[in-house]
Amino acid sequence: MPRTHSYELTVTWTGAGAGGTVNYRDYGRDHQIDADGPPPLLGSADPTFRGDSQRWNPEQLLLTALAQCHMLSYLSLCARGRVVVTAYTDEAVGTMTESGDGGGAFTEVVLRPRVTVATPEMAERAAELHERAHRLCFIASSVNFPVRHEPVIVVADAPTAAPTGRTAG
Repeated sequence: MPRTHSYELTVTWTGAGAGGTVNYRDYGRDHQIDADGPPPLLGSADPTFRGDSQRWNPEQLLLTALAQCHMLSYLSLCARGRVVVTAYTDEAVGTMTESGDGGGAFTEVVLRPRVTVATPEMAERAAELHERAHRLCFIASSVNFPVRHEPVIVVADAPTAAPTGRTAG
């Protein structure tokens, strides 16, 4: 039987100032995100939309969720598949296109994980596991735009590394 999980948080707008939303230019986009356990997360709009560049915006958080979910799914598969990962970074990029009515949507996300494995024998399997991790990622399974992967697998203490060229999604 499938399990169901529920997540709760509170988003509180802190940008009302004295006048609230009297007009588009003058209200603050700042807000705070709270959940039981982690510290508060300070958010705002993207600076393009009059937000604070020193705070997280929803677009960054969506990209973060995709990159985190892929990484966590991938590391789990590696641990279960006896692929020893010793380092992992991802320089993810998301593309959002505005529509004429003031809305918009993400059109693509590219995850660029750079994975270091312990031995050369693990490199091929490490590259292959990205496709399965993509299929298992809860967040990637929930979005309606492509999430591509451009992984690079590096062997610990190896002099050079080459991209695997594999993509998923």
